Amino acid sequence: MPDDPGSPQPDRGFLFGEQRIAPGTQRSFDLPISRLSSGQSATMPVRIVHGTRPGPTLFVSAAIHGDEIAGVEIIRRLLKRVSPKALSGTLLCVPIVNIYGFVSNSRYLPDRRDLNRSFPGSPRGSLASQLAYIFRTQVIERADFGIDLHSAAIHRMNLPQVRVSHDSPRAQELALVFGAPAVITAQLRDNSLRKVAADSGVEMLLYEAGEGLRFDDLSIRTGLNGILRVMAAMGMIKPKRLPAALPVSARSSSTAWVRAPRGGICLMEKRSGDVVTEGQALAIVTDPLSTEEEIVRAPFDGVIIGHATLPIVNRGDALLHIAMVERHDTVEHRVNAISDTILGDVMLDEDEIL
Repeated sequence: MPDDPGSPQPDRGFLFGEQRIAPGTQRSFDLPISRLSSGQSATMPVRIVHGTRPGPTLFVSAAIHGDEIAGVEIIRRLLKRVSPKALSGTLLCVPIVNIYGFVSNSRYLPDRRDLNRSFPGSPRGSLASQLAYIFRTQVIERADFGIDLHSAAIHRMNLPQVRVSHDSPRAQELALVFGAPAVITAQLRDNSLRKVAADSGVEMLLYEAGEGLRFDDLSIRTGLNGILRVMAAMGMIKPKRLPAALPVSARSSSTAWVRAPRGGICLMEKRSGDVVTEGQALAIVTDPLSTEEEIVRAPFDGVIIGHATLPIVNRGDALLHIAMVERHDTVEHRVNAISDTILGDVMLDEDEIL
């Protein structure tokens, strides 16, 4: 007897390529990309966790810039936490998108192209364009929502923050659910992952935290904590114990870089997470043989969301990234409270399966 078209259809599994992942199971794949100059295969690692109950498909990706590795560890810990037996929907994880940059500790691909400026990609374009095409068609377009994990560039440090488009109401809501110290409303850049996802009808969050080629506890815990919160809000998981309640994130829709007025040595007086007022001293720039010191001051009230860690600077180098925030008088308390709560949350030290 044929199926009743009005009744729920049985879940026959999540089809990925020619493989089908059965409900309540998970599988790892090596998505073919190309061949290395040595003749060895280059692949993109993918793990798909398909739940026992229907629900949304969420992609989580990292290392689109190969030197931004904190997200790789966030995804590893996430996959330890999530059980397919207790999952509604599908979790599609890609811990290393730019395998070329990852193995060479580089932001870029071998041709020095930026993968995050190469979308939507083409099956017959440059290496970056082909890789972008594979990721878009095999991952982004298969999802209902996405979270892309980033770090600052080498010699820079970012306060854990979420970036979201101003015209994505659902993503704006989930950005606050994520619980990072700061939420930045940022325009979509042409040829970026966020832009091509939006063009494909997939809303997403971009998480920025920490420093390139480094792990730090706050960045990793905030990222893991945030993804679990978003999954719970999407109805994908019902944790035995939700992460601790957090204060409201600092919100901003306007940021600016403060740059070095001259070359020399930079002595930072403020760092990521510090709240500053207009005219306040942020750093001093001098040089090895000079007694003259030039003070770099804050252009407006705000919170520092990123800073350079290398003290040797040239004229025009970006020193600090400042966000103009709402409720400036309470920002410092909220940023510190979020960081302290995340680092003190014992759930992240337990082997609790969700």
